[in-house]
Amino acid sequence: MGLSGRTDGCVIFVMLMMIGLIGMCVNGENDGDEVGAPMVKTEQEALYSAIQGFVGKWWNGSDLYPDPCGWTPIQGVSCDLFDGLWYVTDIMIGQIHDNSLPCAQNLEFSPHLYKLQHLKSLSVFNCIISPTQGPISIRPVNWDAFSSTIESLEFRANPGLTGPIPASFGNLKKLQSLVLIDNGLSGSLPVSIGRLTRLQRLVLSGNLFTGKIPESYGDLSELLIMDMSRNSLSGNLPLTFGGLTSLLKFDLSKNQIEGEIPSEISNLKNLTLLDLSNNNISGGLTFASQEMSSLEELILSNNPISCDLMSFNWLNVHSLMVLELSNMGLTGEIPVSISGLKNLRYLGLNDNKLSGNLSPKLAELRNLTALYVNGNNLTGALEFPREFYMKMGRRFGARNNSNLCFPMAKLSARVRPFGVNVCRK
Repeated sequence: MGLSGRTDGCVIFVMLMMIGLIGMCVNGENDGDEVGAPMVKTEQEALYSAIQGFVGKWWNGSDLYPDPCGWTPIQGVSCDLFDGLWYVTDIMIGQIHDNSLPCAQNLEFSPHLYKLQHLKSLSVFNCIISPTQGPISIRPVNWDAFSSTIESLEFRANPGLTGPIPASFGNLKKLQSLVLIDNGLSGSLPVSIGRLTRLQRLVLSGNLFTGKIPESYGDLSELLIMDMSRNSLSGNLPLTFGGLTSLLKFDLSKNQIEGEIPSEISNLKNLTLLDLSNNNISGGLTFASQEMSSLEELILSNNPISCDLMSFNWLNVHSLMVLELSNMGLTGEIPVSISGLKNLRYLGLNDNKLSGNLSPKLAELRNLTALYVNGNNLTGALEFPREFYMKMGRRFGARNNSNLCFPMAKLSARVRPFGVNVCRK
């Protein structure tokens, strides 16, 4: 046989091998796994209709993506096998990636969305911006269809999404993450959310919610993150929050919360962040009645708390890295015991009514990189070593303390604390 005949034979052999491999994949014979698995027709049609509701009538899924869980996947859609059949488990709609599906100006929650039998996660990001035919709200009906499947529900950066949180969200008994950030949602918080006993993340920040926080939220014993900042919530902090014993991060900043911080907060032994800044909280600092050894950031600035710092037990929060207590109407002296917070990196005590001397022991905090005591009634001479001023630079703020002075006149202006006069002999 000549060279040409041998070449033709090799080509034919390779083609037959490829055809065989393709046949194995199509018929699902590749280790008996997922390749070539079918998708229930009703599930496929529900997926097409649901996405069409989000992106517009122009979108023809059956032509563009005839095998949405196989060789023609849809960006933002994930599937999984149940009893040898493909089902949709995750949908992400919005401007998440460069090739993400664009959103319709007036999207709708298609009734077919709720026919996806195994949907675990739904995310709508930066999608509902400015509807031309009026506001869009989350319809309260049909969510019960996901009561035993959905684990994550997220609407983020949708300013055109208005109205209340549906009370029916409280029936999503498997929900672990509810994230509603930077939307136009309003109204009171539904009491039914307190029934979501598997919830680990509750983030409702950047909306227009009003009214009191339901006491039932204290029943969310598995909650790790609670962030309801940047709303118009009012009333006192529920005493039931002492039951949030798994909580790591607690942020209620920029609301209209009133009353004092309840002592039950000290039950939160795993808490690392407590941010209640920019509210109307008063009544002093008495909440740390027990040790809160995990607390790393305590941010209470811009509240009319109006108390002194001497009675607070700083040993109970010995792990603090950030302590922000500016503009709180604080009086009295700065306790020397604060210098025992060895992990402290940031200390903000500015714009209060604090008096007395500033202890040089604060310079012994090796991790401290920012100290602000400006805008108080501090007196006397600053007795920090030269190295302290060189390390801190402009991150040491002590101006607007009319009776505070700086004794080291020989140091260069670059090292001297800004806005503090040199002491007179």
